Amino acid sequence: MTGNKIRTLVECALLIAMATVLSYIPIFQLPMGGSVTLCGMAPIIIASYRHGLRWGLFTGFVHSILQMILGLDNFQYCTTLAAIACCLFLDYIIAFTALGAACLFTRPFRNKMAGWGVGAAVVGLIRYLCSFLSGILIWGGYAPEGTPVWIYSLTYNGSYMIPEILLTTFAVVLVMRVIQRRPKQTGEGA
Repeated sequence: MTGNKIRTLVECALLIAMATVLSYIPIFQLPMGGSVTLCGMAPIIIASYRHGLRWGLFTGFVHSILQMILGLDNFQYCTTLAAIACCLFLDYIIAFTALGAACLFTRPFRNKMAGWGVGAAVVGLIRYLCSFLSGILIWGGYAPEGTPVWIYSLTYNGSYMIPEILLTTFAVVLVMRVIQRRPKQTGEGA
């Protein structure tokens, strides 16, 4: 393994650690799960911008496994094997791995800040879509009587995911501007 790959691996590991710590600093929490965190998605998105799609997806996937291990108690509410599988993939694997694809959505933009913002917002929306589908397929039993499950899932998940997406998008653009302004070191990509 070359020095550049080792440096990238270490940086991605540090970004995973940062994402994990930030995900445990809630700004506000909902009673049945979900919270607005202190930009818990931002480090994974930054890994994607700094090191590209392959490293971004790898970083997102490792982070998803860690989040799943730390959230194992959520599986106790899944009553079937299908619900466990949906929870595994929608609430963890797809939702967090997708964050590493942010760099894909920056390509059409000449303005880097606009690209960073759009990329962060799009992968945040993908995570929101995963939560929305999970809310319908797994957690729909919590919908108040008379409320369509899809409306319940859309509003419940939107109440924390939309603020999280907005906060993360702002933070990512700010951090990437700072990273871009500092002098590059030999062998470093950004």
